[in-house]
Amino acid sequence: MSKQQKAIRSSGWKTDFLIGFPDGLLLLFFTTFLLHGLPVTVQQFYTLNACIWLSGGLLVMISAYRANHGDSQHDESSLSPEERQKLERLNISDPVIEDIAAEMQRDAVEWEETLEAQQVRESHFSQAGAIRGALFTGLFFLLGGILPFLPYLRNENFTVAANSSLLYVFIAITVFSLLKSRLTSQAAIPIILRNLLYGGAVWLGAYIILVVFR
Repeated sequence: MSKQQKAIRSSGWKTDFLIGFPDGLLLLFFTTFLLHGLPVTVQQFYTLNACIWLSGGLLVMISAYRANHGDSQHDESSLSPEERQKLERLNISDPVIEDIAAEMQRDAVEWEETLEAQQVRESHFSQAGAIRGALFTGLFFLLGGILPFLPYLRNENFTVAANSSLLYVFIAITVFSLLKSRLTSQAAIPIILRNLLYGGAVWLGAYIILVVFR
């Protein structure tokens, strides 16, 4: 990389946890609850959910790594010579090009002011940091995903397992929300209620699909 790009990046395990854990928890909650009511064999149920769990973890790692790279397209606060040439080749007049350049400059100033107001830290890209962030995000995704899956692994009576999974998920959501409130210095009750609402929406979505396709 010829130029050190600066962007909003993972600030450590806290960010990775806040991103990865709820994604894994809710995704596997949805797929396990949905599949347990569909006409699939026990082995198919385990295979499908295991594949979703592992492939989801891999995709989350890739996404986290790419997010830590940042986007060089938005690093510049002014119109580059190459971009200006492209606009000129499109027969765009000089006044319009100057207006675009001025707008880019204003956007860059507003973005910096927003980051400063929200106390968001930007940092240079680090290959080791990006890999570490991706791995931790993936691991937290897998940790969140195993919780709704675990009751089904322990009990092949999927009706009973589904009830246990539901209990596990809503306890996990509550604990996660309390941790998030401490890590982000926000009020706990709104976060708990919002995340419980997300969990309820996931359950309702899976239930509606079951009713329609069962």
